[in-house]
Amino acid sequence: MIRYSLKCSNDHGFESWFKDSASYDKLADAGQVVCPICGTGEIEKAIMAPAVSGTRKKDGPSRDPAPEPNLSAPATQAELALRKLRQHIEKNSDYVGQDFASEARRIHDGESDARAIWGEATMQDAKDLHEDGIPVAPLPWMNRRND
Repeated sequence: MIRYSLKCSNDHGFESWFKDSASYDKLADAGQVVCPICGTGEIEKAIMAPAVSGTRKKDGPSRDPAPEPNLSAPATQAELALRKLRQHIEKNSDYVGQDFASEARRIHDGESDARAIWGEATMQDAKDLHEDGIPVAPLPWMNRRND
């Protein structure tokens, strides 16, 4: 595991753990490393001092390895709030996946039962829904295919 100090183009600093440097590079190239504060994908590694672990000396005291970080635990209050928001939305609405735009339009037109839904839509679909007076809002997390 490797921890990077990261900084977005809006000067927000944060840290994240990766399996190795190649994993970071792969995720960053795919646009999956984003700022947890503003959501931008314009991220760069910040300067940080490396944490070098010592080796066990033959006659010296042994060092216990550092515990593995709990990567699923929220690191900030913002992450905790987003996790609670996501749980609330998933519990109280229907996931309609890629059919979000068409289902939102059917609900708006009275062709489907009125209910809270969430799913995925292209930017153009979301813009069209908004222009037609159908309320939509982006959710502050990646879609299910990227979780």
